[in-house]
Amino acid sequence: MVTQPVTSGVINSKLSAIGESSALHWVTVSSASGGTLMSVDVKPGDHVQAGAKLATLDSDTQQNALDKARLAAQDADASLARAKTLAASNSLSQTQLDAAQLAADNARLAVQAAQIALSQRTITTPVAGTVGLIQVTAGNLINAQTVITTVEDSSEILINFWVPERYSSQMTVGAPVDATSAALPGKTFAGTISAVDNKIDPASRTLQVQATLPNADGTIKSGMSFTVDMTFPGQTFAAVDPLSVQWSNNGAYVWKVENGKAVKGMVDIVQRNSDGVLVTGDVKPGDSVVTQGVLQLSDNMAVRLLDQAAAAGGGRQGQGQAPAASSAPRS
Repeated sequence: MVTQPVTSGVINSKLSAIGESSALHWVTVSSASGGTLMSVDVKPGDHVQAGAKLATLDSDTQQNALDKARLAAQDADASLARAKTLAASNSLSQTQLDAAQLAADNARLAVQAAQIALSQRTITTPVAGTVGLIQVTAGNLINAQTVITTVEDSSEILINFWVPERYSSQMTVGAPVDATSAALPGKTFAGTISAVDNKIDPASRTLQVQATLPNADGTIKSGMSFTVDMTFPGQTFAAVDPLSVQWSNNGAYVWKVENGKAVKGMVDIVQRNSDGVLVTGDVKPGDSVVTQGVLQLSDNMAVRLLDQAAAAGGGRQGQGQAPAASSAPRS
């Protein structure tokens, strides 16, 4: 019969997941109101600062409304001033003074509303970044919420990916990741986890995670798919040859060779791999377990190792065959 030493194996030490990238800061710029598009002031690829003007709508009506509101506010302020003078000489009641004050306040609010309406005729970007394709052209009549363009700040890239729930406890903000893309062969991008969702998706039993990659040179384009790799300490278990695992009514077991005797060791199977079975129980790395001839054994049966010279000769003939053991009852 043949024995093999128990080794060790590590599981849950590596993770590869597929994710999709997007710019960390981006916005779809739309018109807040409808009207005729008078001009588009940027072109694709331009870098703009937050608040920069991208396009303008016709604004004659809104400018006229603002001028009227200002005139009305001036008149209301003058009426309020007269009311205060009359009230000081007890020629005007408090109620009339309050009404004049309210009219002046409402007039100022009307000016602010007209200013807001006029400002909305200028389409600006709320974030800094690079301008994408322009979706409209000057001279067209557009509606509210019509998309003008997109602006992306791709100096940092966000990757969304999902991991099996068994890795959820190992997902921590700041943990390192390596990302590769088929679109950029030979390049590996180092980043860190920036956010972890607070719940497991019940349908897929996965957890959503976000990682951030630096992209100062703009190599990564938003929308690229990535393979995200992570490493962990993992869990270490004893690993035995698949041929050594036997079954009984009490569960799985292996035959160990201890002090020249066959000893049954009960085990629980953790994971089956192509090159070994990870187990817990009555075995540890370094133990010798029987892989061939297991049906001839019984508990505490004495076994005798073959002569070392013969074993060495057999090794030369068998090109590295494992050492053999012979079962022989001791007299």
